[in-house]
Amino acid sequence: MHTATENVLSTHLKEVKDWNELQDIDSFFVKFRKITPNEALSNAIELKDLIKHLNDSVPEKFKIPSLTARINILYNEALRLADLTRIGAIKAQEVNTQVDKTMAAFSNINTKINSILAKIRFENEIDIDVTFIGLDTTKMDTFFNKPINQIKEVNLLKSIKRKPEKIGIKKNRVFKGLEKSKQ
Repeated sequence: MHTATENVLSTHLKEVKDWNELQDIDSFFVKFRKITPNEALSNAIELKDLIKHLNDSVPEKFKIPSLTARINILYNEALRLADLTRIGAIKAQEVNTQVDKTMAAFSNINTKINSILAKIRFENEIDIDVTFIGLDTTKMDTFFNKPINQIKEVNLLKSIKRKPEKIGIKKNRVFKGLEKSKQ
């Protein structure tokens, strides 16, 4: 008996309803809740292929590094499970441990999807009129008028117009006497 995976929240299901590969893997892991080590090994290759298809089919709004990393972790765990099929003297406990790790990696993906969608929903619900918070938009530069997703790179060092200067280390009065005695 394995722990059930985290699911995409019901409030977010319509956002992932067209992501068939995610649904296929989810239904695959439902079978893994009550699976024997031999059955897990016989299904490991198919699971690995499903996860590969998942990685290739990520919708645009989910193409962010943190989710990509979680999908890569899931794929690596599935590869380890598939590699266990080649080991003849593998113990059942080792297979069960790897199944648990693979299922936990999938849970992490669903949790991240939930947080991404919650963030998008929160950002879409924010409707602030800048006059209510006292911003004078006539004095804002073009940098702040752009949405965050359009800003590619910010080099804050260029905005500082100071000349480089040497930073001197001030010596503590307590140690001045020690330096003279060493010489």
